Amino acid sequence: MDKLQALIDERLAGKVVKSSIEFGELTIEVKPAHLLEVAYFLLNNDAAGFDELIDVCGIDYLSYGKAEWQTGGSGFSRGVEPVGAEHFSFDQKVDTSSFDGLRYAVVYHLLSVMNNQRIRMKVFCEDNDFPVVDSVVEVWKSANWFEREAFDLYGIMFTGHPDLRRIMTDYGFVGHPFRKDFPLIGHVEMRYDEEKQRVVYEPVTIEPRVLVPRVMRENLSATPPVEGDD
Repeated sequence: MDKLQALIDERLAGKVVKSSIEFGELTIEVKPAHLLEVAYFLLNNDAAGFDELIDVCGIDYLSYGKAEWQTGGSGFSRGVEPVGAEHFSFDQKVDTSSFDGLRYAVVYHLLSVMNNQRIRMKVFCEDNDFPVVDSVVEVWKSANWFEREAFDLYGIMFTGHPDLRRIMTDYGFVGHPFRKDFPLIGHVEMRYDEEKQRVVYEPVTIEPRVLVPRVMRENLSATPPVEGDD
């Protein structure tokens, strides 16, 4: 893995933003303009030989690093942000005004069968309002459905994709449900109406619920909070 990292740093200098090995895995961040060039190198170079695309994932970094609970010790602590029914609002929106970084990224998980190695490739979308990167379908055909999924759930566009349309949600669905500013309960709910003999859309009727986990004790079993327990 160290040799592969050294090869990429040398041969793809100026095209790869950075590379790192953490938890026994190699991750490289690629400049969007050089995505296809790097992809072809990883496929065709004998020392790399990444001939299989395992997965493509979208990421929304809008609320990255923020959590409803704190972790530490041997288990989870109480939730640190109130999200119970008394604090819940169907009109609640995520504040995007203070976010000044690159919001969307695409991650590619690659496997080299010949060399028995894996690598993670990441590329950030340069425009937060219209996230777009090149499609890698011409490099790995299995990217077709994966990129459609990232488009459907995150709204990330893939230039050159042969058939970019929704794959997980309904044809008439509005928005992208994995974006951090998309309401957790959605905008509408759907059901099949026996009288109308078709699917109908109606206002959401989901009851608000607490999302944070219960207290995790030292024995790692979930127990209800104890009155007076800090």
